[in-house]
Amino acid sequence: MTTEAHLLRLMTWLSPAFPVGAFSYSHGLETVIRDGTIAEAEALSAWIAGLVEHGSGWTDAVLFKAAWDAAAAGDAPGLAEIVELAEALAPSLERRRETLGQGEAFLTAARPWGPPVLSGAVAYPVAVGAVAASANIPLEIALTAWLHAFAANLVSVAVRAVPLGQTDGVAVIAELEPVILATAARAAASTLDDLGSSALCSDIAAMRHETLGVRLFIS
Repeated sequence: MTTEAHLLRLMTWLSPAFPVGAFSYSHGLETVIRDGTIAEAEALSAWIAGLVEHGSGWTDAVLFKAAWDAAAAGDAPGLAEIVELAEALAPSLERRRETLGQGEAFLTAARPWGPPVLSGAVAYPVAVGAVAASANIPLEIALTAWLHAFAANLVSVAVRAVPLGQTDGVAVIAELEPVILATAARAAASTLDDLGSSALCSDIAAMRHETLGVRLFIS
């Protein structure tokens, strides 16, 4: 495959139109929008940057890389262990549903591109990482696309729920480009020993979301 073919495939797999239901999850962001913590673009950009560098975005990137490595090496037992670890690391019920639901949907939707390397309820970053490796998509390119999709979905949540204007939303994505590129490069050199999150406010927001009376999003 050429670089252009890799890019085309990633654009398809990580497009908002790919049927994983990403639009229905806020990753706890709805909670902090509701309580006024995030009401404008600057706060949103800082929140997402923190997740990418130090929170669930970083953790997912490390798991993505580990899954990519295992699938590329044909290490089925190692990949199975990563599947179990990723599920165990979900910090709340809704986060668990979010990652497993999207992962399973991704594996189902990606079948036209070849036999699945995994099946069933698998954490989303593990599913995409393993499938990307099986398609011989270079790791850092895949990680960059993954982190961009993660950030863009959260911006989409804010555009709908703050509400934040689309122009401001695009500006946030532009501002996050250096963070995404740097984190993808760092994750490409990571091991499972680098797993860890310090974005506790986001994790707590995800837990609090379970008790919101009226919700637009599943998580």
